[in-house]
Amino acid sequence: MSSIIRHMQKNDIISVQEIAKKSWHQTYEGIIPHEVQNRFLQAAYSRDRLQDRLEKSLFLVAIIGETIVGFANFSNVVNGEAELFSIYLLPETQGKGIGTALLDEGIKMLPNLTSLLVCVEKENTIGMNFYEAKGFKKTEEFDELFDGHLLKTVKLSLSLTA
Repeated sequence: MSSIIRHMQKNDIISVQEIAKKSWHQTYEGIIPHEVQNRFLQAAYSRDRLQDRLEKSLFLVAIIGETIVGFANFSNVVNGEAELFSIYLLPETQGKGIGTALLDEGIKMLPNLTSLLVCVEKENTIGMNFYEAKGFKKTEEFDELFDGHLLKTVKLSLSLTA
């Protein structure tokens, strides 16, 4: 499945919000209560918050045909290191190489990047399998209080030095 990866634009916000909602509800079903998910999504994916992220960080979208099917948001590089804040796809488009395309394009667009970090909920097996298949290595595991709900978080790192 061929996709186009480009920078997110203001008029993409509604599509990004919808992808976040659908993928979060599928990914975290049975892991994070729906009311906690909904509060997080309303805050992290509000129009203002997305506008801010669009202006201050690398935010990419994946498009198939005319439809945005996924997105990835990366921090800026500091001392060779950046963080992948989020990468989400519409559930029906997972496993088709789109997440890999978003990850690869983000890495290419981040200047002087030597390592990329990501935090993943331990029970998010799709996410954990994806990152491990891409060469990310576990560096830390910790408990995290997420809006009153305890999560088991795994920090992974991808070294990009030869």
